[in-house]
Amino acid sequence: MTSRHIPSPSRRTVVRAAAATAAAVPVLATSTITSATAGSQVAAPAFLHGVASGDPLPDGVLLWTRVTPEPGAEPGSGRGADTPVRWEVAEDREFTALAGSGTTLASAASDHTVKADVRGLRPATTYYFRFTAGGTGPGDAEVRSPVGRTRTAPATGATVAGLRFGVVSCANWEAGWFSAYRHLAARGDLDAVLHLGDYLYEYATGGYPTQGAALREHRPAHEILNLADYRLRHGTYKTDTDLQALHAAHPVIAIWDDHEFANDAWSGGAQNHTPGTEGVWEQRVAAAKQAYFEWMPVRASTEGTVHRRLRFGKLADLHLLDLRSFRSEQASIGNGSVDDPERTIAGRAQLDWLKAGLAGSDAVWKLVGTSVMISPVAFGALPANLLGPLTGLLGLPKEGLAFSVDQWDGYTDDRKELIGHLRDRGIRDTVFLTGDVHMAWASEVPVKAATYPLSPSAATEFVVTSVTSDNLDDILRVAPQTVSTVASAAVRTANRHVKWVDMDSHGYGVLDVTAERSQMDYYVLSDKTAKDAASAWVRSYRTRRGTQKVERVDRPVR
Repeated sequence: MTSRHIPSPSRRTVVRAAAATAAAVPVLATSTITSATAGSQVAAPAFLHGVASGDPLPDGVLLWTRVTPEPGAEPGSGRGADTPVRWEVAEDREFTALAGSGTTLASAASDHTVKADVRGLRPATTYYFRFTAGGTGPGDAEVRSPVGRTRTAPATGATVAGLRFGVVSCANWEAGWFSAYRHLAARGDLDAVLHLGDYLYEYATGGYPTQGAALREHRPAHEILNLADYRLRHGTYKTDTDLQALHAAHPVIAIWDDHEFANDAWSGGAQNHTPGTEGVWEQRVAAAKQAYFEWMPVRASTEGTVHRRLRFGKLADLHLLDLRSFRSEQASIGNGSVDDPERTIAGRAQLDWLKAGLAGSDAVWKLVGTSVMISPVAFGALPANLLGPLTGLLGLPKEGLAFSVDQWDGYTDDRKELIGHLRDRGIRDTVFLTGDVHMAWASEVPVKAATYPLSPSAATEFVVTSVTSDNLDDILRVAPQTVSTVASAAVRTANRHVKWVDMDSHGYGVLDVTAERSQMDYYVLSDKTAKDAASAWVRSYRTRRGTQKVERVDRPVR
């Protein structure tokens, strides 16, 4: 890894904490939140869901945990007394010299989750954090959480030699073990991990993957619909030891996609939501969002969504999108055209926010976290047995039309406006980072796909495959590479801007950014159904500064 530039500004003294609410309202570190029940005795409080950090800033980071105040007080149950929780941050694992501390309250109102928005830290610095509960009265034992490690972002105006991010997406509890998280947790060279959506899945047990193929069963067993359901599903995922290890090792920067709500969600509904029998969509969304902000180390935007912007010195601005809350319904027969300018994937306000942020950025790299692919995808001649599974993964109509209605392909006017903005304003070095499709891609984003390469590229896109969610070989129940070579060749022939696609593997990416280039190293797992699955590097692609081109690299960044 390239050496880091670590500035040494004067130490700020403000440290703020907050209970886990969507807004995470800060309070002074010297104050202690109290209530009528703050001193209530609870039986053996425990930290059963690990610790986490996220959304690093130059002077701070968001810390998270969940307290189980008494036996049986599982997520979503509403059981258990309000529990005072102390948090501590230090630059050493032994906590010999605290950089900050405070006390907050874990209550049933927030599902006994806690967030502390800590400020006053030094830029580009590794910190350790922990939580303590109990010990408030005679016979009440004090219990400490596991120790977490986190890292602040570089100073806003700092010249940064390099950044490195883990990149993941699409982790279905029932489809496999989260070994990808374990391998990322073991790395000591990451500034943060980007989770690009589908952190969890909403289906009933056995509903996805195919019926009866669940490796381990969801809780609750039914499809999640209300607040208690979403809370329990989040809590179930956070009992996974590999996921706990990831959150304890690195700050996580997350956005949601559809399965945090329901499959193919849009602003007014979802493919996997039936009004009447499954309630009112707006109530389901409100429950899903509340549980998400309670259980994830994420700062909500002022609109209560996940679109926000983080800066990493002068090297990179990271623009994070919410492509579910504002989008129009996916196109289908009798429901309008993908080219209809009245239809949107981002929403007017968010698209304007993104355009302004890209135009106003003075960072070398403009990174955009987008949960669904922006690169256009058309299909050449494919056998019917391959076209069906691929249309399912990409959200294509089964008739095989050359667009994906759940991706930016289904909302071409928004894409045309954004790509035109990049071209007309001379905005270079924009890299889209994407998940969702359970395949790995490295592509250029052409101004006009039909005339590429005569038409230039406006940006590049790196798509990571799924942690566990089914891809082509899983769906067809064949060995990897058995049929995907035919399908990937057809895709690349019809889409010359696509430089590589892997339709079979599960794994993760590591994005390494310097002033000269952004490089994605792709890693795959030996077997998603094995708890001890190995990880191996398979490919690397990079885009050089100023080129908007993607080229293959013969080795990962060391």
